[in-house]
Amino acid sequence: GEFLTAYTPYQPEISQGTLQALFEFQTQVALITGMEVANGSMYDGSTACAEAVLMAGRVTKRRCAVLSGGLNPFYCDVVETLAQFTELVIEKSRPDAPKRDHHDTLALEAHVNNETACVVVQYPDFFGVIRDFSNLSTCCREQGALLIVVVTEPVALGALKAPGDMGADIVVGEGQSLGVGLSFGGPYVGFFAIKEKYLRQMPGRVAGETLDSNGRRGWVLTLNAREQHIRREKATSNICTNSGLCALAFSIHLALLGEDGFTRLAALNHAIAQSLADHLTNLPGIEVLNGAFFNEFTVRLSRAAAPVIDELAEQRILAGVPLSRLYPDRDDFTDLALITATETTTESDIQALVKALSESVP
Repeated sequence: GEFLTAYTPYQPEISQGTLQALFEFQTQVALITGMEVANGSMYDGSTACAEAVLMAGRVTKRRCAVLSGGLNPFYCDVVETLAQFTELVIEKSRPDAPKRDHHDTLALEAHVNNETACVVVQYPDFFGVIRDFSNLSTCCREQGALLIVVVTEPVALGALKAPGDMGADIVVGEGQSLGVGLSFGGPYVGFFAIKEKYLRQMPGRVAGETLDSNGRRGWVLTLNAREQHIRREKATSNICTNSGLCALAFSIHLALLGEDGFTRLAALNHAIAQSLADHLTNLPGIEVLNGAFFNEFTVRLSRAAAPVIDELAEQRILAGVPLSRLYPDRDDFTDLALITATETTTESDIQALVKALSESVP
């Protein structure tokens, strides 16, 4: 079928379908993130992250944003790109390879002071590490800073503690893996959820439920005074459209899964990834560095990772991502690779990868 709708639902009387779809998306995002309010979508996870940093600057009236070393480096780039046109100062902590028994946030807490606007962390982080950010949240609150949690794999929220339950002030992320095709890099769908007290500083559209003159339930765009079609340069954001169609696919996919299905999908992802990690642990020349992880983990090889990945690609096996590609200035990352398994990974896929690695890694 074809989704026919107004470009932007300014006239609610002719846009009830679009508005209800956005409202359902907001409800689902708020539920899975454990937050109070969500908007009607952002362009993607990276721009949602950057908008969250800008929002934190407005809320706290401070200039310093601390980015965790575990944040996706592409997200860091987008944040820095947008921040260069503002007064924000971006402070990036050093990325470190995972350590099996090291999951605390003490290093990040040391960066937080009374000049910090926000701390941005990823959950699970870029290297697959799962951390509880409750202590970091307390530290941020004591210093008057906001904690921003970035979720690049929303399926993980079907198994892990919700960021809102750890005290996050803003939760943003990428919703692509729930119903949206890869499409060679886009369009994707970003989500953005907050504590209600920050609502008037949240970017993007907000669909709200109301009653019409006949007492019938309906949906409208609410809190429009935040947006640029009314406030122009004083708006909370310059996002003038959103990813409404991708948000609809996200909502349909999540609705079809249901709460139980979402939980089982997350459990399946973890079980398959754990099976792969167990197989790799038994191979000489390969060390799985993560303790706790969801469906992505980091391995250390006995030789440089990039040539190994290339050799396996010639055998039509997508083994993973060599971290030297993303951190070319880090010599200590040369032998590291990031490996993922999802519900689409079969047992034969695992066996093919294990066999190829056993032949390629001495």
